Amino acid sequence: MWNHPDRPFQDLPALPPSVDVETPAVLKATITASRALARLDGAYNRLPDPTMLINLIPLMEAQASSEIENIVTTNDELFKAANGALQDMTPQVKEALRYREALRAGHESLAARPITTQTAIDVCSRIQGRPAAIRNQPGTYIGNASTGAHIYTPPEGQHVILDHLSAWERFLHDDHGLDPLVAMALAHYQFEAIHPFFDGNGRTGRILNLLMLIETGLLELPVLYLSGHILRHKDTYYERLNAVTREDAWEPWLLFMLAGVESTATWTLDLVESTDSMRTSLQDSIRALDPKLPAVSLSRMLCSQPYMRIDNVVDAGLAQRQTASRWLTLLANSGLITKEKIGRHVLFINTELLSMLFHTPLPE
Repeated sequence: MWNHPDRPFQDLPALPPSVDVETPAVLKATITASRALARLDGAYNRLPDPTMLINLIPLMEAQASSEIENIVTTNDELFKAANGALQDMTPQVKEALRYREALRAGHESLAARPITTQTAIDVCSRIQGRPAAIRNQPGTYIGNASTGAHIYTPPEGQHVILDHLSAWERFLHDDHGLDPLVAMALAHYQFEAIHPFFDGNGRTGRILNLLMLIETGLLELPVLYLSGHILRHKDTYYERLNAVTREDAWEPWLLFMLAGVESTATWTLDLVESTDSMRTSLQDSIRALDPKLPAVSLSRMLCSQPYMRIDNVVDAGLAQRQTASRWLTLLANSGLITKEKIGRHVLFINTELLSMLFHTPLPE
């Protein structure tokens, strides 16, 4: 316990905690969350084209995780920017896109090495767009934005922070016998309590959550929209983080994170099934409109990203530019998709997919 928010918390307790954190309530929630993840992984592997998940969920995760830090973008402008159709990107959009890139690079790094302190440094560097350094100066604290009061002061001194990161890294790979989901939640608290960087700690920690799930085999790809749950319950997220520090209140924290895994895995699974059904229906509609069109390929592309340009069809090797333009215009004129001109770009929009993405609430 640490009830001195104005003083650096130098002696963070090591993980795992000295108390039994796998209480009956936690174990029950762990089973439920693990089953939801397993169903999502199974659905992903059954998809004829997993591009939709790979394209869409990391972008939504980037938007939500950035908004938790008050870096606000809209999904609409973020998807347009990711497709190269936004000429003047705001700094907030650029930051969210860097988050997606950091998530992708972190995932790729797992093929070369397990999660380490260097993984965290690399992820944070990509998020910030410049080399990240372990804090080496005092003065960092988490405070109330309106009153300036200190809520928490993390450890100070670069050697102290590095020692804590080494212990955090050992915990990730120790044979501690804890369920991987419980270990992920414990490690996330510890990383945020260490707060090793001057900026980007929250976003780095949330990327590391997904990497831990992938490294332990619970998830194949970073397609869990976990930051959506945290954003929706932002106040509870911070309250329960702080309660661990002040009161060793591990059970409420673990239940919060496990509920987030279950909720977002269920949401993503529903999205997968709804989108695949929409793809099949769109494929049939394209065939009925013109049997000569490559209905399978076009329907897959239109369901893998809500905004499409003529270049996307050309780059996929389906047609030359003039033919691709004619195909997409035909689909727009028939009402299957919509057409919108943004600056020099002409976008073809799968409005049904957009509606599904933006207006399907996360489960309670």
